[in-house]
Amino acid sequence: MATNESISIFSSASLAVEYVDSLLPENPLQEPFKNAWNYMLNNYTKFQIATWGSLIVHEALYFLFCLPGFLFQFIPYMKKYKIQKDKPETWENQWKCFKVLLFNHFCIQLPLICGTYYFTEYFNIPYDWERMPRWCLLLVKCLGCAVIEDTWHYFLHRLLHHKRIYKYIHKVHHEFQAPFGMEAEYAHPLETLILGTGFFIGIMLLCDHVIFLWAWVTIRLMETIDVHSGYDIPLNPLNLIPFYAGSRHHDFHHMNFIGNYASTFTWWDRIFGTDSQFIAYNEKMKKVGKKTE
Repeated sequence: MATNESISIFSSASLAVEYVDSLLPENPLQEPFKNAWNYMLNNYTKFQIATWGSLIVHEALYFLFCLPGFLFQFIPYMKKYKIQKDKPETWENQWKCFKVLLFNHFCIQLPLICGTYYFTEYFNIPYDWERMPRWCLLLVKCLGCAVIEDTWHYFLHRLLHHKRIYKYIHKVHHEFQAPFGMEAEYAHPLETLILGTGFFIGIMLLCDHVIFLWAWVTIRLMETIDVHSGYDIPLNPLNLIPFYAGSRHHDFHHMNFIGNYASTFTWWDRIFGTDSQFIAYNEKMKKVGKKTE
C-alpha cells in the first residue's frame, strides 16, 4: 500500500513537472545536443560510452568545478569571502591533495566506473535519444538522489566520527582543517567506498537512461565541491535550494570536527541536534560583530 502511494505521488509530481515544462520556450541547445549525442552513439560502443565516457565526465567536471576556488586564492578581492581567513591554501597541501585524488580516481573509482556498462546492460538502461527523459524530470530525480545520498551520508559519516574508528579512516579527510574545493574527494579508500555507496543507491532506484548517471554525477560534484570550497560567495545559486547546507555549514564541520554531518541538506543535523555547536558559534560571531561596529 505504501509503495503504491509513493508511486502515485511520484507520478503526480512527474506530470506536474511535465506540464510546467510544456509552458516553457523550446531549448535552443536541444538540436545541437541531439546531434552530438547521436554522433557519440554512432561512433562509440556502449561499453566505451558507459566506461570511458563516464570517466571523462567525472574528471572534466571535477576539476572544472574546482577551478574557481583554486583561482580565488590569487585574487585579493575574493579573500573577504574566505570563511577561515587565517588558514590560507598552500601549494604543499594542494599538491598532496592532487596526488591522493589521482590515486582515488583511477585506482578506486575507475574500477567502480567499469561496472557501469554491466549495470546498464543488466537493467536494460537505454542510451538512445528517443527515450532520453526531459531535463525537468532529470532534475527531479537528481533531487531525489540528493535526498537519498544525504540521508546515507549523515548516518555513515557520523559513524565514521566514532572515537574507535575515526583515526583509522575518516581522519584522512580531516587532515586539512580549512577545506578547499579539490579536497572534496580527498579521503581514505575505505571512506570513498563507504560514503560513496549513498551515491549509487539513488541510481539503483531511479536510473532510467544513461544520461541520468551523468546528470547525477554533475549535481553531486557541484554540491560537494561547493561545500568544500572554503568560500561563502554571495548570490551563489545553490543557496536558493531550500534547506541547502552550503559552504559555511560544512566548513564549520572541518574547523570543529564535531557536528554538521550531513552532506547537502540541514534537516538531519537539525532533527538530531548535531548542529547545536554550529548555531552557538554563529550566535557568538554575531555578538562579536556587533561589538566591533
